[in-house]
Amino acid sequence: MTTLTMPSGVLGDVTTAQVMPRREGNNICTWIGFKHVNYLVEEAVLEHFRRAGAPAGALFEDLGLGLDLVELETRVLHALHLDDLVTAVVVPATGPQDPVLRLRVSLTVDRGGEQVKAVAAKVAVSLRPASYLPAGVPPPAGLARFVVPRLGAHLPAGRPAQPPVAAVPPADVLDRLTAGRNAFGWKARIPYPYCHFTERLQMSGCLRQLEEAVERFLADRGISIATLLTDRRWIPVVPHSRVEILDEALMEEDLYTVYTVESVFKDATYTSRMDCYVQRDGALLRTATGSITHGYAVIESRRDWRLVPFDDRVLRALGGTRPARWSGDPAENGARLP
Repeated sequence: MTTLTMPSGVLGDVTTAQVMPRREGNNICTWIGFKHVNYLVEEAVLEHFRRAGAPAGALFEDLGLGLDLVELETRVLHALHLDDLVTAVVVPATGPQDPVLRLRVSLTVDRGGEQVKAVAAKVAVSLRPASYLPAGVPPPAGLARFVVPRLGAHLPAGRPAQPPVAAVPPADVLDRLTAGRNAFGWKARIPYPYCHFTERLQMSGCLRQLEEAVERFLADRGISIATLLTDRRWIPVVPHSRVEILDEALMEEDLYTVYTVESVFKDATYTSRMDCYVQRDGALLRTATGSITHGYAVIESRRDWRLVPFDDRVLRALGGTRPARWSGDPAENGARLP
């Protein structure tokens, strides 16, 4: 058994590490998508815990505690590319009465011999006891206040994580959740690869849902990613994203995801919200929420792009108009759907 040191560094030390984006996030030219930018932030947080003497593996194996990211807000200031060597700096930011462990993460990268700040992020961490195995030894006193019986338990009493709604027939759930909204929704079984600590959807799984929600919505409106790439070499770019876990979603449950366009700003960016639900114990529970801001850029070369304003076609789609001959099948518009 590994003996954890008193992890005072988790709350007090600044960590600097080098990380590199994975090839999986390199989908268009050499640019790294927002999901994998967030993965770099997560890796920086895990390295912070390792350096402080409380690695995620030992927290689970010795103490029976799962390290869960429960809030993740990220601003992308400069694009990251495949093969970039990124410097990650993690700064503790937990208040004296804060029920979650908070960190600020910045990612910098070399551009022409100068270190440029590419990403700024805020992260919140909870420690969740394992459900499938006997309890481990008690956590060090410095970490005890971040232990929660279930994800979302840290939320203030005045802000319920998921106001329960009476369960409805499965076939009617999405109609109820999208009625009267500029939204798109779908149901999917939570797969094993999206989960961790034996049972529950992890933050990276929520990021995957957010990425897929965007793709499905755009395809539904006739401006799928492949369509705009083919027509005009436009790609979606993400300057800001946020995901918060409100309750636990479990492996192989049906997850209902709703993506709603909320605002368009100066024909240059639009902001959308994602909400995830499960039906459990006779109620419809909201388990995660998030938001994402998108713009469009035109590919100018294998390395360079520039932002472009929305045209009427895009504005109509974002506003709720589907293609005139749309048949109800998003796959017709070029989406890569299962």
